Amino acid sequence: MGNELQFGIQTNGIKHRHADPMPDIDTRFRMVKDAGVFDYIDKTPAKHELKEFLVARDKYDLPVRAGGWYYTLGRDEPLYQQNLAIARELGSVVHNTQIMTNHAEGRPVTDDEVVNAYLQFFELGNRYGVTPCFEVHVNMWSEDFRRVSKVGRRIEAKGLPFHITLDHSHVIFKIDHPEEQDVSGFREDVETGKLELDPFKPRNICDEWIDAGWVRHCHARSTIPNNPRNIDAVDDQGRPGRGIQYPFQKPKRGQYHAKWDEAALEPWKEVVRHLMRFHAQDRNATLGQISTEFIPNFDYGEGCKYSLFEQGVACTEWMRDTWKKTDKEAAKQAAAE
Repeated sequence: MGNELQFGIQTNGIKHRHADPMPDIDTRFRMVKDAGVFDYIDKTPAKHELKEFLVARDKYDLPVRAGGWYYTLGRDEPLYQQNLAIARELGSVVHNTQIMTNHAEGRPVTDDEVVNAYLQFFELGNRYGVTPCFEVHVNMWSEDFRRVSKVGRRIEAKGLPFHITLDHSHVIFKIDHPEEQDVSGFREDVETGKLELDPFKPRNICDEWIDAGWVRHCHARSTIPNNPRNIDAVDDQGRPGRGIQYPFQKPKRGQYHAKWDEAALEPWKEVVRHLMRFHAQDRNATLGQISTEFIPNFDYGEGCKYSLFEQGVACTEWMRDTWKKTDKEAAKQAAAE
Protein backbone atom coordinates (compact mmCIF):
# COMPACT_ATOMS: atom_id res chain seq x y z
CA MET A 1 0.00 0.00 0.00
CA GLY A 2 3.05 2.24 0.28
CA ASN A 3 2.92 3.14 3.99
CA GLU A 4 6.41 3.21 5.43
CA LEU A 5 7.28 1.46 8.68
CA GLN A 6 10.70 1.73 10.32
CA PHE A 7 12.20 -0.43 13.06
CA GLY A 8 14.56 0.74 15.77
CA ILE A 9 15.94 -0.11 19.19
CA GLN A 10 15.83 1.70 22.52
CA THR A 11 19.42 2.15 23.71
CA ASN A 12 18.92 0.53 27.14
CA GLY A 13 18.61 -2.73 25.20
CA ILE A 14 21.93 -2.37 23.40
CA LYS A 15 23.83 -4.65 25.73
CA HIS A 16 23.90 -8.35 26.47
CA ARG A 17 23.49 -9.69 30.01
CA HIS A 18 22.32 -7.43 32.83
CA ALA A 19 25.70 -7.87 34.52
CA ASP A 20 27.56 -6.54 31.49
CA PRO A 21 28.47 -2.85 31.54
CA MET A 22 26.56 -0.55 29.22
CA PRO A 23 28.70 -0.02 26.10
CA ASP A 24 29.81 3.51 25.34
CA ILE A 25 27.76 5.54 22.89
CA ASP A 26 29.95 4.88 19.86
CA THR A 27 29.92 1.13 20.54
CA ARG A 28 26.14 1.10 20.89
CA PHE A 29 25.69 2.77 17.52
CA ARG A 30 28.22 0.41 15.95
CA MET A 31 26.44 -2.66 17.36
CA VAL A 32 23.13 -1.45 15.94
CA LYS A 33 24.65 -0.69 12.55
CA ASP A 34 26.43 -4.02 12.36
CA ALA A 35 23.25 -5.94 13.22
CA GLY A 36 21.81 -4.81 9.89
CA VAL A 37 18.14 -4.96 10.92
CA PHE A 38 17.53 -1.56 12.53
CA ASP A 39 16.65 1.74 10.86
CA TYR A 40 17.19 4.03 13.83
CA ILE A 41 18.06 4.57 17.50
CA ASP A 42 15.44 5.42 20.14
CA LYS A 43 16.76 7.70 22.90
CA THR A 44 16.52 11.11 24.50
CA PRO A 45 20.06 11.48 25.86
CA ALA A 46 21.09 13.68 28.74
CA LYS A 47 22.35 17.11 27.73
CA HIS A 48 25.98 16.13 28.41
CA GLU A 49 25.61 13.14 26.02
CA LEU A 50 24.09 15.09 23.16
CA LYS A 51 27.31 15.88 21.32
CA GLU A 52 28.41 12.23 21.36
CA PHE A 53 25.00 11.15 20.06
CA LEU A 54 25.18 13.64 17.22
CA VAL A 55 28.67 12.46 16.27
CA ALA A 56 27.68 8.77 16.37
CA ARG A 57 24.45 9.45 14.48
CA ASP A 58 26.36 10.97 11.60
CA LYS A 59 29.27 8.54 11.74
CA TYR A 60 27.05 5.45 11.43
CA ASP A 61 24.26 7.08 9.43
CA LEU A 62 21.72 5.99 12.05
CA PRO A 63 18.95 8.51 12.80
CA VAL A 64 17.78 9.05 16.36
CA ARG A 65 14.21 8.96 15.15
CA ALA A 66 12.49 8.59 18.52
CA GLY A 67 13.09 9.28 22.19
CA GLY A 68 11.23 9.68 25.43
CA TRP A 69 11.20 10.29 29.16
CA TYR A 70 8.94 10.13 32.23
CA TYR A 71 7.35 13.18 33.81
CA THR A 72 5.66 14.17 37.05
CA LEU A 73 2.96 16.75 36.38
CA GLY A 74 3.30 19.92 38.40
CA ARG A 75 7.09 19.63 38.40
CA ASP A 76 8.55 18.46 35.10
CA GLU A 77 6.92 20.73 32.53
CA PRO A 78 10.20 22.69 32.01
CA LEU A 79 12.03 19.37 31.55
CA TYR A 80 9.56 18.44 28.82
CA GLN A 81 10.42 21.52 26.81
CA GLN A 82 14.14 20.88 27.36
CA ASN A 83 13.79 17.32 26.07
CA LEU A 84 11.84 18.45 23.01
CA ALA A 85 14.67 20.84 22.21
CA ILE A 86 17.11 17.92 22.41
CA ALA A 87 14.80 15.82 20.23
CA ARG A 88 14.67 18.54 17.60
CA GLU A 89 18.45 18.83 17.52
CA LEU A 90 18.74 15.05 17.07
CA GLY A 91 16.11 15.03 14.31
CA SER A 92 13.61 12.91 16.28
CA VAL A 93 10.00 12.85 15.05
CA VAL A 94 8.26 11.45 18.17
CA HIS A 95 8.74 11.83 21.91
CA ASN A 96 7.42 8.97 24.04
CA THR A 97 5.74 10.59 27.03
CA GLN A 98 5.26 8.74 30.31
CA ILE A 99 3.04 10.59 32.77
CA MET A 100 3.60 9.31 36.30
CA THR A 101 0.62 8.13 38.34
CA ASN A 102 1.02 10.81 40.99
CA HIS A 103 1.12 14.58 40.69
CA ALA A 104 3.96 16.53 42.31
CA GLU A 105 1.50 17.20 45.16
CA GLY A 106 1.57 13.48 45.97
CA ARG A 107 -1.96 12.60 44.82
CA PRO A 108 -3.04 10.70 41.68
CA VAL A 109 -3.28 12.83 38.56
CA THR A 110 -6.78 13.38 37.24
CA ASP A 111 -8.04 12.90 33.71
CA ASP A 112 -8.45 16.68 33.50
CA GLU A 113 -4.77 17.12 34.29
CA VAL A 114 -3.73 14.52 31.71
CA VAL A 115 -5.87 16.22 29.07
CA ASN A 116 -4.42 19.63 29.92
CA ALA A 117 -0.87 18.23 29.84
CA TYR A 118 -1.54 16.72 26.43
CA LEU A 119 -2.80 20.06 25.11
CA GLN A 120 0.25 21.85 26.48
CA PHE A 121 2.71 19.26 25.18
CA PHE A 122 0.97 19.06 21.81
CA GLU A 123 1.46 22.80 21.35
CA LEU A 124 5.11 22.48 22.35
CA GLY A 125 5.49 19.57 19.96
CA ASN A 126 4.22 21.69 17.10
CA ARG A 127 6.73 24.36 18.02
CA TYR A 128 9.65 21.94 18.04
CA GLY A 129 8.50 19.68 15.21
CA VAL A 130 8.26 16.60 17.46
CA THR A 131 5.06 14.63 18.12
CA PRO A 132 4.30 13.80 21.79
CA CYS A 133 2.97 10.25 22.24
CA PHE A 134 1.42 9.39 25.61
CA GLU A 135 2.45 5.84 26.56
CA VAL A 136 0.38 2.96 27.90
CA HIS A 137 2.57 1.85 30.79
CA VAL A 138 2.60 0.54 34.36
CA ASN A 139 3.23 2.97 37.21
CA MET A 140 1.70 5.68 35.03
CA TRP A 141 -1.77 7.25 34.78
CA SER A 142 -2.49 4.82 31.93
CA GLU A 143 -1.99 1.62 33.96
CA ASP A 144 -5.75 1.75 34.37
CA PHE A 145 -6.28 1.09 30.67
CA ARG A 146 -9.88 2.30 30.84
CA ARG A 147 -8.63 5.88 31.26
CA VAL A 148 -6.80 5.89 27.92
CA SER A 149 -9.93 5.87 25.77
CA LYS A 150 -11.67 8.39 28.01
CA VAL A 151 -8.78 10.84 27.63
CA GLY A 152 -8.44 10.08 23.93
CA ARG A 153 -12.07 10.88 23.19
CA ARG A 154 -11.82 14.14 25.14
CA ILE A 155 -8.75 15.17 23.14
CA GLU A 156 -10.49 14.39 19.86
CA ALA A 157 -13.56 16.36 20.98
CA LYS A 158 -11.27 19.39 21.09
CA GLY A 159 -10.39 18.83 17.45
CA LEU A 160 -6.91 17.42 18.02
CA PRO A 161 -5.45 14.01 17.13
CA PHE A 162 -4.67 11.74 20.07
CA HIS A 163 -1.28 10.06 19.76
CA ILE A 164 -0.14 7.20 21.99
CA THR A 165 2.82 4.90 22.30
CA LEU A 166 1.48 1.35 22.40
CA ASP A 167 3.56 -0.91 24.62
CA HIS A 168 1.18 -3.83 24.80
CA SER A 169 3.53 -5.89 26.96
CA HIS A 170 1.84 -4.00 29.82
CA VAL A 171 -1.53 -5.36 28.69
CA ILE A 172 -0.54 -8.92 27.82
CA PHE A 173 1.21 -9.71 31.11
CA LYS A 174 -1.98 -8.87 33.03
CA ILE A 175 -4.04 -11.50 31.18
CA ASP A 176 -4.96 -14.35 33.61
CA HIS A 177 -3.14 -12.40 36.33
CA PRO A 178 -5.70 -11.29 38.99
CA GLU A 179 -3.03 -9.78 41.24
CA GLU A 180 -1.84 -7.45 38.48
CA GLN A 181 -5.42 -6.66 37.49
CA ASP A 182 -5.98 -5.55 41.09
CA VAL A 183 -3.04 -3.16 40.78
CA SER A 184 -4.87 -1.51 37.88
CA GLY A 185 -8.18 -1.56 39.71
CA PHE A 186 -10.06 -3.33 36.94
CA ARG A 187 -10.14 -6.97 38.00
CA GLU A 188 -13.94 -6.93 38.36
CA ASP A 189 -14.33 -5.42 34.88
CA VAL A 190 -12.14 -8.17 33.43
CA GLU A 191 -14.04 -10.91 35.24
CA THR A 192 -17.41 -9.59 34.08
CA GLY A 193 -16.23 -9.05 30.51
CA LYS A 194 -16.62 -5.28 30.62
CA LEU A 195 -12.89 -4.95 29.89
CA GLU A 196 -11.28 -7.47 27.53
CA LEU A 197 -7.50 -7.91 27.56
CA ASP A 198 -7.21 -10.97 25.30
CA PRO A 199 -6.35 -9.80 21.74
CA PHE A 200 -7.99 -12.87 20.24
CA LYS A 201 -11.39 -11.90 21.64
CA PRO A 202 -13.80 -9.26 20.27
CA ARG A 203 -13.79 -5.71 21.66
CA ASN A 204 -10.40 -6.11 23.33
CA ILE A 205 -8.66 -2.98 24.56
CA CYS A 206 -5.69 -3.09 22.18
CA ASP A 207 -8.02 -3.35 19.18
CA GLU A 208 -9.91 -0.34 20.50
CA TRP A 209 -6.78 1.83 20.58
CA ILE A 210 -5.46 0.58 17.24
CA ASP A 211 -8.76 0.91 15.39
CA ALA A 212 -9.15 4.44 16.74
CA GLY A 213 -5.99 5.37 14.85
CA TRP A 214 -4.23 6.55 17.99
CA VAL A 215 -0.99 4.54 17.77
CA ARG A 216 1.76 6.85 16.51
CA HIS A 217 4.68 4.98 18.10
CA CYS A 218 5.13 1.44 19.42
CA HIS A 219 7.49 -0.27 21.85
CA ALA A 220 8.06 -3.96 21.20
CA ARG A 221 9.02 -6.02 24.24
CA SER A 222 7.43 -9.43 24.38
CA THR A 223 5.46 -10.78 27.32
CA ILE A 224 3.02 -13.64 27.85
CA PRO A 225 -0.24 -13.94 29.81
CA ASN A 226 0.44 -14.21 33.54
CA ASN A 227 4.08 -13.49 32.78
CA PRO A 228 6.49 -15.03 35.32
CA ARG A 229 7.71 -12.68 38.03
CA ASN A 230 11.31 -11.61 37.58
CA ILE A 231 12.82 -13.67 40.37
CA ASP A 232 16.32 -12.83 39.14
CA ALA A 233 15.87 -9.47 40.86
CA VAL A 234 14.48 -8.65 44.31
CA ASP A 235 13.97 -5.33 46.07
CA ASP A 236 15.03 -4.41 49.61
CA GLN A 237 11.93 -6.17 50.94
CA GLY A 238 12.69 -9.39 49.07
CA ARG A 239 9.99 -8.93 46.45
CA PRO A 240 10.73 -9.96 42.85
CA GLY A 241 10.27 -7.72 39.83
CA ARG A 242 6.76 -7.63 38.41
CA GLY A 243 7.81 -9.53 35.29
CA ILE A 244 7.04 -7.50 32.14
CA GLN A 245 9.55 -9.15 29.83
CA TYR A 246 9.69 -12.62 28.29
CA PRO A 247 12.41 -13.73 25.86
CA PHE A 248 11.27 -13.55 22.25
CA GLN A 249 13.64 -16.30 21.13
CA LYS A 250 14.45 -19.41 23.14
CA PRO A 251 17.14 -18.72 25.73
CA LYS A 252 19.93 -21.20 26.27
CA ARG A 253 19.91 -23.52 29.25
CA GLY A 254 20.34 -21.57 32.48
CA GLN A 255 19.69 -18.16 30.89
CA TYR A 256 16.06 -17.77 32.02
CA HIS A 257 14.41 -18.58 35.33
CA ALA A 258 11.19 -20.08 33.94
CA LYS A 259 10.12 -22.57 31.31
CA TRP A 260 10.11 -20.98 27.84
CA ASP A 261 7.15 -21.70 25.56
CA GLU A 262 7.09 -20.12 22.10
CA ALA A 263 3.35 -20.68 21.72
CA ALA A 264 2.72 -18.49 24.77
CA LEU A 265 3.95 -15.49 22.75
CA GLU A 266 1.00 -15.64 20.35
CA PRO A 267 -1.19 -13.07 22.15
CA TRP A 268 1.67 -10.55 22.11
CA LYS A 269 2.38 -11.30 18.45
CA GLU A 270 -1.30 -10.96 17.52
CA VAL A 271 -1.36 -7.33 18.68
CA VAL A 272 1.64 -6.60 16.45
CA ARG A 273 -0.09 -8.31 13.54
CA HIS A 274 -3.27 -6.28 14.06
CA LEU A 275 -1.29 -3.05 14.37
CA MET A 276 0.48 -3.82 11.09
CA ARG A 277 -2.74 -4.77 9.32
CA PHE A 278 -4.26 -1.48 10.38
CA HIS A 279 -1.18 0.50 9.35
CA ALA A 280 -1.02 -1.15 5.94
CA GLN A 281 -4.46 0.28 5.15
CA ASP A 282 -4.31 3.50 7.17
CA ARG A 283 -4.62 6.44 4.78
CA ASN A 284 -3.24 8.73 7.49
CA ALA A 285 -0.17 6.48 7.94
CA THR A 286 -0.30 7.35 11.64
CA LEU A 287 2.21 4.74 12.84
CA GLY A 288 5.72 5.60 11.75
CA GLN A 289 8.03 3.28 13.67
CA ILE A 290 8.37 0.44 16.17
CA SER A 291 11.22 0.30 18.69
CA THR A 292 12.29 -2.89 20.42
CA GLU A 293 12.74 -2.41 24.15
CA PHE A 294 14.22 -5.45 25.87
CA ILE A 295 15.67 -3.76 28.94
CA PRO A 296 17.63 -4.64 32.12
CA ASN A 297 15.38 -2.77 34.58
CA PHE A 298 13.98 -4.31 37.79
CA ASP A 299 10.47 -5.21 36.58
CA TYR A 300 11.82 -6.34 33.22
CA GLY A 301 15.20 -8.01 32.69
CA GLU A 302 17.31 -7.15 35.72
CA GLY A 303 19.54 -10.12 36.49
CA CYS A 304 18.99 -11.64 33.04
CA LYS A 305 21.63 -13.96 31.61
CA TYR A 306 20.29 -13.97 28.06
CA SER A 307 21.33 -11.23 25.63
CA LEU A 308 18.97 -8.28 25.58
CA PHE A 309 20.45 -7.14 22.28
CA GLU A 310 20.06 -10.53 20.59
CA GLN A 311 16.43 -10.64 21.74
CA GLY A 312 15.88 -7.25 20.11
CA VAL A 313 17.48 -8.42 16.88
CA ALA A 314 15.38 -11.61 16.76
CA CYS A 315 12.18 -9.71 17.50
CA THR A 316 12.94 -7.15 14.78
CA GLU A 317 13.68 -9.85 12.23
CA TRP A 318 10.27 -11.35 12.95
CA MET A 319 8.54 -7.95 12.76
CA ARG A 320 10.22 -7.09 9.46
CA ASP A 321 9.12 -10.39 7.96
CA THR A 322 5.60 -9.96 9.36
CA TRP A 323 5.36 -6.41 8.00
CA LYS A 324 6.58 -7.50 4.56
CA LYS A 325 3.87 -10.18 4.38
CA THR A 326 1.20 -7.86 5.77
CA ASP A 327 1.98 -5.03 3.37
CA LYS A 328 2.05 -7.43 0.41
CA GLU A 329 -1.32 -8.89 1.37
CA ALA A 330 -2.84 -5.42 1.77
CA ALA A 331 -1.59 -4.41 -1.67
CA LYS A 332 -3.04 -7.59 -3.18
CA GLN A 333 -6.40 -6.95 -1.51
CA ALA A 334 -6.44 -3.33 -2.70
CA ALA A 335 -5.73 -4.42 -6.27
CA ALA A 336 -8.55 -6.93 -6.15
CA GLU A 337 -10.98 -4.23 -5.06
